[in-house]
Amino acid sequence: MKAKSSLNIALTAVFAAIYSIGVVFLAPISFQVFQVRVADALLPLAMLFGWPAVLGLSLGAFVANIFGGLGPIDMVGGSVANFIATFVAWRIATSRGRRWALVGVGAEIVIVTLVVGTYLSYLLAVPLEISWLGVFLGSLTAIGVLGSILFFALSTDRIAATLRTYGLGIYTRQTEKK
Repeated sequence: MKAKSSLNIALTAVFAAIYSIGVVFLAPISFQVFQVRVADALLPLAMLFGWPAVLGLSLGAFVANIFGGLGPIDMVGGSVANFIATFVAWRIATSRGRRWALVGVGAEIVIVTLVVGTYLSYLLAVPLEISWLGVFLGSLTAIGVLGSILFFALSTDRIAATLRTYGLGIYTRQTEKK
């Protein structure tokens, strides 16, 4: 049990680090109304890794948004958006299987768009519809396209079996047939 706990803590830290570094490194396209947070491609991985990804990607958003310059609303709002989006997608996929992964990805896009778009509209004094559109287009690209590719690449039977060995993966074709 201790080994699994240590693994979960390590994975949480890895997700947080990769997310925050990805956002800060690509800062010119990661902040403002029209943004493509390439690191958001990691969000669908919550459907594979569960709590470590949910917590790590939420913490990573908090750390990354410290460097964004928009203050506490962005730091907390981005974390909350990532937490809700990844948790909802994880629960959708856990209860229904890999076939529902695209529904989980869609939920992540909608949640991030609504939460982040709403507070960015306030912080940047732009119309709500423009803010939603900017965040939606970036989320569609990062989460919808890049994240889906990453998710399906990592959810192959061989990788899923390896993840399951460590108590992480939730998918194989055998589990979907049950």
